[in-house]
Amino acid sequence: MREDALATRLVEHYETTADDPAIRLEEPYDADGREGVVDLFIRTRTPEPVDRVIELKADAAVRRATGANEVLRQYRRMERYFHADERHALRPKLGRVEPGARYLLCFAPTPTCVHHVATNRTLYGSVDSDSRAGDVPAVSTVAFLTGLDGGPAALGLVSVNGDAEFGSAPFKRAVPDGSRLAESLRAVDDDLVEFP
Repeated sequence: MREDALATRLVEHYETTADDPAIRLEEPYDADGREGVVDLFIRTRTPEPVDRVIELKADAAVRRATGANEVLRQYRRMERYFHADERHALRPKLGRVEPGARYLLCFAPTPTCVHHVATNRTLYGSVDSDSRAGDVPAVSTVAFLTGLDGGPAALGLVSVNGDAEFGSAPFKRAVPDGSRLAESLRAVDDDLVEFP
C-alpha cells in the first residue's frame, strides 16, 4: 500500500464525514526558517476550527528511513513548527470544547509497518498524546489506519501511544476483526507480535 492511496482514503473520509472541510495535500510550512511539508492538512469546523495535520507512512517510507528516530524527528518537527507558521496559526477561542489541533502519524496496516512499529513500540508509545499548538490544546496520535477496504466513513485509527500502547489489551481490543491490520499482526511471524 502506498502513501498516495492512504491520502486518497483520508480525503474521501473527510469529504464524506465533515461539512465543507478544507483539505490540502503536501502542505508546506515555514516557521522561524524551519521549512517542511506535511502529507495532509485538513481543517474542519465543529463549529470551531479543528486542524488535522497528518504524516503518512507506508512500506516504502519505513524501509527508506534509517529508523524510528528519523520518522519521529520528522513528526516532531511538524508538531513543533506547523502551527508556528503564521499562515496556519490557531488562535485561542473562548468556549472551545475540544482540541484545536490533532497531529497524526499514521502507518499503513501492512506487515512491514507492523514489524517496524512493534520493533520500536517504546519510542512510538512515548509520544505524549496531550499536546499544544501555541496556546491551543492539541492531541498527538501515533496509529495504524483501519477500515481501508470499507466505505469512506469506515476509516478509523488504532492508536499505539497514550493509553493503548502497541500490544496492550486496549490495543488488541481496538483492532477490527478481519481487518488488514489484524491480518498483518498475524503475518508478522516472530516474538515481537502476539495476536490471537
